[in-house]
Amino acid sequence: MKKLRVAVLFGGRSGEHDVSLMSARSVLAALDAARYEVFQVGITLDGNWLTGANTLEAFEKRDFSELVSVIPPTEPAALRSLYVVRVTKAGGKLELLAEVDVFFPVLHGPFGEDGTMQGLLELADAAYVGAGVAGSSVGMDKGIFKDVMRANGIPIVDSLLVLRIEIENDINAVIEKVEKMGAYPFFAKPANLGSSVGISKCNSRSDLGEGLMEAARFDRRIVVERGVGNVREIEVSVLGNEDPQTSVCGEVLPSREFYSYESKYIDGTSGLIIPSQLPIEVSDKIREYAVRAYKAIDCAGMARADFFLNGDTNQIYLNELNTLPGFTSISMYPKLWQASGLTYPQLVDRLIELALERKAQRDHTEHRRTD
Repeated sequence: MKKLRVAVLFGGRSGEHDVSLMSARSVLAALDAARYEVFQVGITLDGNWLTGANTLEAFEKRDFSELVSVIPPTEPAALRSLYVVRVTKAGGKLELLAEVDVFFPVLHGPFGEDGTMQGLLELADAAYVGAGVAGSSVGMDKGIFKDVMRANGIPIVDSLLVLRIEIENDINAVIEKVEKMGAYPFFAKPANLGSSVGISKCNSRSDLGEGLMEAARFDRRIVVERGVGNVREIEVSVLGNEDPQTSVCGEVLPSREFYSYESKYIDGTSGLIIPSQLPIEVSDKIREYAVRAYKAIDCAGMARADFFLNGDTNQIYLNELNTLPGFTSISMYPKLWQASGLTYPQLVDRLIELALERKAQRDHTEHRRTD
C-alpha cells in the first residue's frame, strides 16, 4: 500500500511556539512509519519555513544552521508541493521536497490556529487536519466565540470585551466598567491566544490593572471574565466532522490559583481526574453543549471543550472551544480519548482520515457555473 505523505507543521509566530514544539514531538512519535511518509516543517518566530534532518530537534535547540528554506508556492495547483532552496557555491537551487497528501498543522495560537494557515491551505485545495477558516477563527477569538454561544443559548460566564487602546487611553475607566459586572475575582485574557498565555486572575483593583496590561501585551482585544464561585474545571474532547463524537469528561485539579501555562506544560503538577466524578445528568449535559458548540462554529476534525462548573449549584458554563488542543504527553485531549478507548496512534490516524473526508466534501462544491 502506498504511504500517505504527511507534512507536520510546527513552531509558528505565536506566543505558543514552544507548546507547539512539545505537541509536535508527540504527534511525530505517533505517526506509523509503515503507513506514512512524514515531512517535518518548522516555522520560526520570524515566520520562516524550514526543513532538513531532525528539524524538530533543531527548533528545540534554536539552531537552524543545518536547515534549508521551504518555499510554499502561491499557485493553487502547486501549493500542495513543498519546495526547498538548497544553497550551493553556484547559488540557490530549487528542489522538490514532497507532493503532500495531508498537512497536519500543530500550530497553536495566532498564525496557525486562527484561520490564517487554514486559509493558505484552502487556497492550495489541500487536505489538512482540523477546523476550517471559519471554525478556526471563531474558536480562536474569545470575544466572538462568546457572542456565538450566547446566540445559540449555550451558557457562558459574564464577560466584557475591551480594546488595548482603551486600556492605554484610560485604564481606570476600563477598570470601573469591569467592576460593574460584580465582585472580584476577574480573569483578564488575550482574546486570541491559548495555553493560558497572558491570563491573570485578578483579586483586587491593582491586580486587574496589572492583568489588563499583561493581556494587552499579547492582543489588541482583551476579554475580562467574572470568576465562578467554587469552580470545578471540566474538559471534554470532541472528534469528527458532520457527526462529532465526545469522549468521557475529565476534571482538572489546578496546582495553582488556576490552570496556568506552568501547570499545563512546565511542572505538570496539576491533577487530572479521568473520568470526572460527576452526576450522569451533568456529564451528559456538558457533552451535549460541547457538540452544540462544535457544530455552531462549523468545527471539524477535533476540539477540546473547556467548561466551568459551580461546585455548589452544578451550574455549567462553557469557557472555550480549543480547535487545536495541546498534544503533549500530559495534554488532556489525547488522555480523554485514551480513557474512552482510542489510543494516541489511533487518534492521529483518525484525524488524518477526517482531513481526507473533509477534503472530499469540499471537492463536491462547485465554484463556478457550468451552464
